Amino acid sequence: MHLSKKCSFFKVVLGALLIVALLQLIYLSFLSKFHGKQQRYRYSELFGGSGKKNAHTEKNSRKEHMRYSLSTGGMFDSSGQYRVYRHLIKSDFTANQALGSEGRSNVLALCTHTTINNLYHLESLVQRWQNPLSVAIFAHGQDVKFATALVYALSFFCPQIQALVDFHLVCLSGEYASFPEHDREHLSGLEDCASAFSRLEAHRDKHKNYAIHGNVSYPNNLLRNVARSGTEASYVLVVDVDMAPSADLHQQFLAMIARRPPAADHDEEVFVLPAFEIRHVRKLPATKSELVQLYQVGEVRPFYEELCPRCQAPTNYSRWVNNGARDAGPLDVAYTLSWVDPWEPFYIGPSGVPLYDESFKQYGFNRISQACELHVAGYKFSVLTSAFVVHRGFKVQGEFHARKDEENRQNRVLFRHFKADLKTKYLDSPRHC
Repeated sequence: MHLSKKCSFFKVVLGALLIVALLQLIYLSFLSKFHGKQQRYRYSELFGGSGKKNAHTEKNSRKEHMRYSLSTGGMFDSSGQYRVYRHLIKSDFTANQALGSEGRSNVLALCTHTTINNLYHLESLVQRWQNPLSVAIFAHGQDVKFATALVYALSFFCPQIQALVDFHLVCLSGEYASFPEHDREHLSGLEDCASAFSRLEAHRDKHKNYAIHGNVSYPNNLLRNVARSGTEASYVLVVDVDMAPSADLHQQFLAMIARRPPAADHDEEVFVLPAFEIRHVRKLPATKSELVQLYQVGEVRPFYEELCPRCQAPTNYSRWVNNGARDAGPLDVAYTLSWVDPWEPFYIGPSGVPLYDESFKQYGFNRISQACELHVAGYKFSVLTSAFVVHRGFKVQGEFHARKDEENRQNRVLFRHFKADLKTKYLDSPRHC
């Protein structure tokens, strides 16, 4: 009798466990179907297929603009080596400018360039800048498809990017970008802004900007010019995507410009932002006071201090750090310098400053050449009191791609020809470099 009761008890327990297992299977099946339905909805929503006439009007407009931009086939650059899709995505800010709700004056745009593997930096850059950005992306091979899909996803899911960021795409002339409507490989699973940036970050280590597969050259100066031409701003700040400006720079700079008397036609000027690099583990400083504290303990150092100290030394870091106007008072000019070789400052300049020479690609002399031309063209270099830019991570010798030194030698020869051409371009200039 005792054994019979024991068997009955085990049967009850076993039955209960089977019921629980069955319920779990039903629940998991329900979740899977629900998630699949949610994904299909998100995917159809991404491409405006929900059938709601008013809910997605703005996003459908963005989709149609991108579709039109891609359908044009882009345009070749001056060398014929690259295909350029300008305004692949237009921000709400740029769209409003086109409608006349914003003027060209009183606008400072940040312009940057990158391959798709470094685009994840855009998230923190937008958070710091919070004003108009123009981003030129270079993609090659399968990355053209990936870049087009992820740019569209960012513009769809991320409100700040919708509002502020213009995207431009550059690829080789023999490559074409296409609308990612059926690209489930790259878009599947994207549900929000965070998931889009996670997808980008997972792509980050595929290659470095200067070590693109297929031995393809990274056209940094072409990208800088594309980003610059993609904005109607009256002033531009051109930086690499893994750099960040000091906080509130946009507002402070425009307030400074409003206070200054109008410049004479011959008084051409750019406004230099001292450039630094910070250890990866550190949070980026927002103000000069925060930066100087880190600088004094060696957690921040001048940009390129290990690789090319002469390239930034003319900024005169000790003078800037010890300048009395730190965060107190409005932004202003601390001191003015003349350009000396091989200074390559980061600066805010009027939209009409000379373009970058697009024959410079890969590593070496791409920014020095443009600073050299500014000097010959008659610009003065005014260093701002409390504004700066910071690069994420220390630049060290061992982290560069294998062909860096060879590229530097080739571009040095190109730079000699560039300087000779400047003498013809600026016949009346007493300056040279």
